[in-house]
Amino acid sequence: MEILCAEALDHGFASVCVNPLWVPLAASLLKGSPVRTCTVVGFPLGAAALRAKAFEAETALREGAQEIDMVLAIGAAKAGDWATVRQDFDAVRSAVPAPALVKVILETCLLGDAEKILACELAVEAGLDFVKTSTGFSTGGATTADVALMRRTVGSGVGVKASGGIRTYEVALQMVLAGATRLGLSASVAVVQGGGGPGTY
Repeated sequence: MEILCAEALDHGFASVCVNPLWVPLAASLLKGSPVRTCTVVGFPLGAAALRAKAFEAETALREGAQEIDMVLAIGAAKAGDWATVRQDFDAVRSAVPAPALVKVILETCLLGDAEKILACELAVEAGLDFVKTSTGFSTGGATTADVALMRRTVGSGVGVKASGGIRTYEVALQMVLAGATRLGLSASVAVVQGGGGPGTY
């Protein structure tokens, strides 16, 4: 954790994304810097009870997180239960008021284009700050096609985060050109130094 936070500070990354357990430590290591502490709730399946997800977000915020990534309630979305998806968005947004950021991870590899569009539209309506492609724990990661679709849907006022499988500078650049305003990388240092490759994590 100390190495991760030191790298983020050295390279000026936007945030460090850690499991909820490590939020207090990361927040203390990054205190007073422009690097934000981020964590993910409902990870990795988005299947937590809605109240539990909101409580997890509220707890993380209280412990020093400044950004909350929530995983879409994928089962509800696939079942066409968009009312539950919107309720989930509203609950987390209520638990995490601005200026803290809320991002929703759509897990795009599991959704059809119509589902991606509807999820993005609901995220905008709920006042979320970002839509994000992937957890990196499912069957696929970010694609330029998905990033472009998400950007077209949310417009210019909401961030688009490409995450999952981005391990080289070239792929990172493709995501930015497709409309991503934030990248989620586990090979962050290698990528910003122009390197990375299939075996870099």
